[in-house]
Amino acid sequence: MAASIDTTGPAAPGGDLLRAPTTSRTFWRDTASSFRRRMSAMIGLALVLLFLLATLVGLFGTPPTTNRSNLGQRLRPPDAAHVLGTDGFGREILFRVLQGAPLALAVGVVSVAIGSILGSLQGLLAGYFRGRVGALIMGFTDAMLAFPTLLLALAVMATLGAGLLNVMIAVGISTMPRFTRMMQAEVLTISGRDFVTASRASGATTGRLLFRHILPNALSSVLVMATLYVSTAILAEATLSFLGLGPPPPAPTWGSMINDGSSVLQTAPWVTLFPGLAITLTVLGFSLVGDGLRDALDTRLRDQ
Repeated sequence: MAASIDTTGPAAPGGDLLRAPTTSRTFWRDTASSFRRRMSAMIGLALVLLFLLATLVGLFGTPPTTNRSNLGQRLRPPDAAHVLGTDGFGREILFRVLQGAPLALAVGVVSVAIGSILGSLQGLLAGYFRGRVGALIMGFTDAMLAFPTLLLALAVMATLGAGLLNVMIAVGISTMPRFTRMMQAEVLTISGRDFVTASRASGATTGRLLFRHILPNALSSVLVMATLYVSTAILAEATLSFLGLGPPPPAPTWGSMINDGSSVLQTAPWVTLFPGLAITLTVLGFSLVGDGLRDALDTRLRDQ
């Protein structure tokens, strides 16, 4: 009798057989793997994490006297005692930049949440119902898209007035039509797919079709666009604060800090340089993360 060959591998201690680990591939695992392979996306993620760390330090690690004037220390250049120098009121620029990070994050997240939620709901209705409802919604959206984002935000601010909450609302409303247009296009595409047709034929209600089948399949596009527009919202808030429409002084917004330093730009450039650098790195980080997410979620671009 021929001897049988054991192909199950050596026995592990205790009598169990060693088995090669198997990792099931899923959409989100493939997406995460593709994201990690992109150097630009990882650089953006590092910048975003640095921004979040600055936000935590700004909330809990800065002295309460940061925004008090100290005219005896005004316009000191960066040195060992003043790492990023001081401004025209003798305040530490380092601490004010750190305290400006939570304000920038709040504006970015809240305004994009307003724009994405309202815009996605409008696009969902316009893409599904079409007809008069869709024409009315998209006509309103096209009218808003005729104005540049910043100009539309300025118009809203002129109505609401200055203030942090009003900045969030203004930036959110100005980004809303972009989400509406994107969601409407996604719904038009998804509505024609077989699984939606099958659900409609089986008697699924309109609400179930919209919120159980169509919306979940469009969320990846909303996520990518929201990540990209966080940087747009932060930049818009800095612009509005620079123009004096943001939170009133002494709130340490990055835009108002640049405005404060514009009058002493030739003699004390550090007053403007470091808030501007904070805006640049933050906007760059969210933009790179958004681009990486877009490429990772697109199965056609994962292997490129």
